[in-house]
Amino acid sequence: MTDVTDGVLHTLFQSDQGGHEQVVLCQDRASGLKAVIALHSTALGPALGGTRFYPYATEEEAVADALNLARGMSYKNAMAGLDHGGGKAVIIGDPERDKTEELLLAYGRCVASLGGRYVTACDVGTYVADMDVVARECRWTTGRSPENGGAGDSSVLTAFGVYQGMRASAQHLWGDASLRGRKVGIAGVGKVGHHLVEHLRQEGAEVVVTDVREDAVRRVLDQHPEGVEAVADTDALIRVEGLDIYAPCALGGALNDDTVPVLTAKVVCGAANNQLAHPGVEKDLADRGILYAPDYVVNAGGVIQVADELHGFDFERCKAKAAKIYDTTLAIFARAKTDGIPPAAAADRLAEQRMAEARAAR
Repeated sequence: MTDVTDGVLHTLFQSDQGGHEQVVLCQDRASGLKAVIALHSTALGPALGGTRFYPYATEEEAVADALNLARGMSYKNAMAGLDHGGGKAVIIGDPERDKTEELLLAYGRCVASLGGRYVTACDVGTYVADMDVVARECRWTTGRSPENGGAGDSSVLTAFGVYQGMRASAQHLWGDASLRGRKVGIAGVGKVGHHLVEHLRQEGAEVVVTDVREDAVRRVLDQHPEGVEAVADTDALIRVEGLDIYAPCALGGALNDDTVPVLTAKVVCGAANNQLAHPGVEKDLADRGILYAPDYVVNAGGVIQVADELHGFDFERCKAKAAKIYDTTLAIFARAKTDGIPPAAAADRLAEQRMAEARAAR
């Protein structure tokens, strides 16, 4: 236990992946709540990021995930042009078994205790109805239902932003933003993925899907009897012949030492967070001639939406902001070419520059 904890502390205080301002461990024994709230940066404003409810194998794994996700939110919010820093929360447990009203209310009290330094929202394992419950104890809650003053499901604009990132990738690589006739593979057709299928089919793209849940795949196939096919798993998807774009839309770590060498796609652009399993994968992609659209740039539509809730939600205003992901993605590709670095590194530089300027202006 000591060695593992030391590893987490090393990440927090000493590694390049650390630098977090605050990490809060939350517990409510009456409800069974065990949660971690990580604030990476508040340089641009209050930290904003979702709440993940997941059955982590260990508490240390949960802390590590919170740290990684919070750091990613700092970069995502910076590149989205939001006046928010990055934070993330994880609740340890099986949402199907452990999620209760009492637990969510206890979690809301934990978030409220931070006094507005952290604004929460939905993530894997949490939904709009859950945020409505959390908001009863915490006014710094977004992703609520329209009936409760919120914007509703943020996956709609998340998918729209990923679609804009795909269009920018196509423009950069093939000189044409149209996706008509392109073959796109989507791993994960849940909250975001099935909306992404809609955009792609409307433009005339061919779509190949997979998901660990058979009902999710069946829903997509029923909605799109033409132009969509399914494969058994992600391992089969990344090997599909003639694949133009691969879209990881489930959990992170999809791009690793095993998957990158066998990818058939020329572009990776998806909604999942933390797609690069470890530093260096972005170079492996570049060495293979695969264009990588940084995940935290293209999947920012959702955070744009929930941030807007704090100012009185307007869907068209948010959609216009999310449409700018197209231009931001193109700018990152241009910076990468100019600096001779992978797009992921170019995006990091631009985000770090914005955060550094904000800190200097304080």
